[in-house]
Formats: sequence, structure tokens, C-alpha cells
Amino acid sequence: MVPIKKSNLKNLVVIIGLLLITNGIGNMFFHRFDLTSDKRYTLSETSLNIIKQVKEPLSIKIYMQGELPAEFKRLQQETQQLLEEFQAYNKNIIFTFVNPLENEDTSMDNIKELYRKGLTPVNITVDDKGKQSQAMVFPWAIASYHNKEVNIPLLKNKMGASTTEQVIGSVQNLEYSIADALNKITKDKQKKIAVIKGNGELQDILMAKFLLQIRESYHIGPFTLDSVAKSPVESLEALQKYDLAIIAKPTETFSDSEKQVLDQFIITGGKTLWLVDQVSVEMDSLYNPSGSTLAFPRDLNLNDMFFKYGFRINPDIVKDEQGSPIKLATGEQGSATQFQEFNWKFAPLVYPDNKHPIVKNLGGIKFDFANPIDTLKNGIKKTVLLKSSRYSKKIGTPVEVNLEIVAEETSPNHYINTGNIPLAILLEGSFHSVFENRVKPFNQKTFENTGNDTKMIVISDGDLIKNQLDKNYQPVELGYDQRSGNLYDNKDFLLNCVNYLLDDTGLINIRNKDLDLPLLDKEKVYENYTLTQAITIGLPILILMLFGLVFTYLRKRKYSK
Repeated sequence: MVPIKKSNLKNLVVIIGLLLITNGIGNMFFHRFDLTSDKRYTLSETSLNIIKQVKEPLSIKIYMQGELPAEFKRLQQETQQLLEEFQAYNKNIIFTFVNPLENEDTSMDNIKELYRKGLTPVNITVDDKGKQSQAMVFPWAIASYHNKEVNIPLLKNKMGASTTEQVIGSVQNLEYSIADALNKITKDKQKKIAVIKGNGELQDILMAKFLLQIRESYHIGPFTLDSVAKSPVESLEALQKYDLAIIAKPTETFSDSEKQVLDQFIITGGKTLWLVDQVSVEMDSLYNPSGSTLAFPRDLNLNDMFFKYGFRINPDIVKDEQGSPIKLATGEQGSATQFQEFNWKFAPLVYPDNKHPIVKNLGGIKFDFANPIDTLKNGIKKTVLLKSSRYSKKIGTPVEVNLEIVAEETSPNHYINTGNIPLAILLEGSFHSVFENRVKPFNQKTFENTGNDTKMIVISDGDLIKNQLDKNYQPVELGYDQRSGNLYDNKDFLLNCVNYLLDDTGLINIRNKDLDLPLLDKEKVYENYTLTQAITIGLPILILMLFGLVFTYLRKRKYSK
């Protein structure tokens, strides 16, 4: 017996020693194993670099707790598991789940406070075996760091999509949403954006929602080209201190000196976001007794510049069968007036089919009187980000636009080889100056014919960035159409454009992640409800009972001898 005890003691000491050695090695080398087929919980290198920036406690409060519909329960679980990955790499990241509706006495105060912070709820219809009920969910989180706060949207709105489809898209976008928020709150603003003024561009109040959003990550400021006439060189030097120039719906002609300033800004590496209308026509001008207006070409004196860069915006308007809804009065005037929804073909509703990170997982994007874009061969890499549907065509201008077009009957034969018209393109490469081998509008000692690699995005509709105003002349959410009540993805698309043009950390590339998220098929469950209950509840109990019987039988058999 003594040798056996010594042998057991020796084995115990060896096992304890091995465990201590293994634990020590584990503390020295940190690694997380992701066994999912789509590597759902493997953080990108960009996310890991952002996590390293968190040097002090960073608190994340997630307002998704309590009784949630099945789809949102899945979103909650995916959020928790992803935040656990963030926390595993940096213990300074602390997160908690909160139910803002838990206490009936304080729930209304909590809801008002969340509304004040811009966290709007989602009202969901819960269908449980045919019984429908309403549930309010706040798919939001708030990150706090160094007395700064930033909202994190967890639900990716996608117009026309079911709740299940929205949740799948949200999980796809989850790492980007969290990493982007942490980057905003931990990193000091460095990049500068110039909003170009002086040529009849949109007023700030009509871009307020967009400007407020990008102000969270970048320094922004107006840059007026009026000073170019008196001191062009100084104006160029001032503009070159910015990283990105946004030209939003100019309506007045650019002088050659102003073009040279913009041209040399681009040639020396400046990024540009162009939102240009080559046709003068406004939706508001249709609401008159005749219900019609004239669309005519607009001369901005930019055609030669665009041609040199490798594209052309044509002075036509795009008519698309996949249009946006518009409500018009029908019937007799007075108390009998009713409003009916029609398809407005001059407001293309574009659903991206490109896998580029700028447009991936985005929903419908609404245009108004968009113009066709042609791309030209010049050595610059061009990517079509958005295009009209296959059932679309160009309408030449000048032309009368009339509301009566909503009653027009068409067939696919009217759109043979006319559709898929580019409406937004990305250009990347080293551009050649439009003033190469030409007389310069003003003397510039630092003039460059070709320069550094840069990027620009061209959108053939200035209204894409325009937010509407409510009855009190306050801006409403960018992409929200008050006439139809629909919310489009215009804001997300434009934010992705800016982030891509200015993103040196590769943050936008996180959107390229593809996840396979299987969800429960409710219809099949309802059809086989009894069988589903038997499998999920009865089968585990039966297995436990069989195990208990077999274990008891073997135990009695062993000790009865």
C-alpha cells in the first residue's frame, strides 16, 4: 500500500507541476481561438489597433436587456459576444446591459432622456403563434471616455427589409459600428474638411444633419472661393491645409482661377467629394397649379476639368421605373381631397449591388433628378458605386417635367439596353491637371502637372446630401422624406464616402466582413410546433431519464455482489 500511495503522490505532484507550467506559458502568450466557420469573433487588425488606444476605463452601456423579441435577443447575444472579444484584448473596456423600461415609475423619464440623446426606439410587432403584441426596443449603446460620449447604433435600418433581415445586416455591421465609435471617442480629431462656398452651393442648414455627423470625427470649416479673385495663390495655400473638399450642389459658374485652385488641391493629394447637378430642376417647383416645370442644362464651367480627370456628367436626367414613392392629391378639392401614393420615376431608388465597403450592406438610396455619368479611359481606376436599375433611361434636356408622368404606362420593351446608368463613381490614382499644356489663369510657382495618388467620389445629384426642413424650419434626419415617411440610407452612404476618402486606418474595410448568420424559421416552427417542443424540451428530459436509469442499474449491479 505504501508504494502505491507514494506513486499516487508523485503523479499528483507531476500533474500540479504541469498545470503550473502550462498556466505560466498561457499568461506569457495570449491567443483567442475562433472556431466559427466565418471567423465571426476574430477582430480585424484595425479593431485591435483601435483597442490599443484605450488607456483608461472606457464604459459602454447597451440599452438592450429584458424581454426582447427573438431577433433582437440574437442581436443582443452577438453584441455581448463581440464586446467580450474587445474586453479580452483590453480590460479597460467595460460594458453593461441596461433595461430602460424595467422600472415603470422611471421608464418615461428614461425614454425622454434617451430621446434627448438622439436614441430613438424601434416599435416591433411580436407574432407569437398568431398572437400579435407591440414591443419597444432601444437598439443603441453609449460609449463614455474622458467625459466624452458617443452613440453606437446597433440596428442597421434597411428600408423594405424584414426585422430578421435588418438584424442580419446589423450583425454584419456590428464590429464596424463599435470600432468606429471607439475610434471617435479615443482619437483626437486630425483630418480637416473644407466645405466649399461661393458658387451657389447648398446652405449649411440644408446639410446640417450631415455636417453635425462628420463633425464628431473631423474638423470642418467653410472655405469661400470668393478670395481667389484677389489672392489666388494665398487661397490655394489655405485650401491645401485641408484634407478633403466637399462641393455640394454648386449652381453658379466657376471661374478659371477657381478651377485652378481646386485642380492644384487635387493634384497635390487633396481628396474631393463632388455632388454636382448638370441640370437645373427642383422638386418644389412642380407643386404649382400646372404641376409642371422646365428642366434645362446648367453650365458650371467644369466639363473640361471633369473630362481630364476621366469622367463626364451629362446634362440629362435619369428616368427609372424603380423610383421613389410620392404622395399627390386626388379627387375633388376640399373635403373630398385624398392623397394617393405614386411611383415618381425621376427620383431613382438605388439599391447597391457592389461589394465595395462604401456601399456594402446599405439599403435604398434616394436620388432626385440624377444625371448620367460616363467614364473615360485615362489610367485612373474607376469604381461604379451606385447605378440606376435595368429599367431606366436618359431623358435629354431641355424638357418639361410634369406630375402627370405618374399615370404613364410602360413596359420592359421601353428599356432595352438603356439601364444600369452610373450615378456615383469612385476615382483613384494620379490625376493630370486640366491646365497641363495650357495658359494658366494665374501665375503659380508651385504648379504641378501630375501629382500624388489621391481619391475622389463623384455623385451626379446635389440633393443626395440635402436634408429636409420641418414646419419650424428645423432640419430633419438626412435621408428622411417627409412626403412619403420613408427613411433612406443617404446619410450612411455619404458618411462611408467621407470615411473612405479620409480613412488611413483601414476602418472602412471592416465592412467587408461576411458573416453567415442562420436564424430560426418561424413559419416552419409554427407548422411543427408540437414536434419542436418535443425535440427541444422532451428529448433532453428523456435522455436524462435514460442516463439515470442506466447509471442506477449499473451501480446496483456493481455493489450488489
